[in-house]
Amino acid sequence: MDATLIRQLVWLDYRLALLFILVIPFGLLVWALRSRSEAIKRSLLLYWRVASLVLITIYLAIGSLGVSYISGIVAAVLIVFALWFWQDLNEDIGASRQGLKQVYLGWRWATTVYCSLSVVFRLIFANCAFMNAEQLSDICKIWFEPPLSFSATFHNGVPVENLAFVGAVGGIVYMLYFFSFLAFSLPKTGRIAFRD
Repeated sequence: MDATLIRQLVWLDYRLALLFILVIPFGLLVWALRSRSEAIKRSLLLYWRVASLVLITIYLAIGSLGVSYISGIVAAVLIVFALWFWQDLNEDIGASRQGLKQVYLGWRWATTVYCSLSVVFRLIFANCAFMNAEQLSDICKIWFEPPLSFSATFHNGVPVENLAFVGAVGGIVYMLYFFSFLAFSLPKTGRIAFRD
């Protein structure tokens, strides 16, 4: 593949992530809080817990860490699961009659399609995760350009090693929380997000 085309697709992926994973769900959460739509609010709060892995991935990529390729794929997969997994929330959202419901469902489908396509695209470059910094091809390094741009905009002057450390610590905390959820909470609750 041509490096210019790959660069355009990588930047498009990051821009779509900004739209579908940050901007729209934040707006939906504000709308759900104002309209007191409990099911959508609870669904979005669970979504944000899962989607925090995207921010961790960005910080890992700022440090040019290969694990960011894998965490980006895992983040997209987990986001799709978070949007569809909870049986009680899906039923409550389906029974809702608010205008927010249609916008939320449209966003959920669009995000599912985006995340699925992003996973397929990222899988093409998954081998980059297993190369050390000296082995990385120019194509693999393209994936670090948007996070480095983010770093230059929001963390100007902060060493990339410090930001990568923040990402690594965040990733460890995220994994501990996720595995404790899988080991303790999920067997107890199943697909029910909230028990009364």
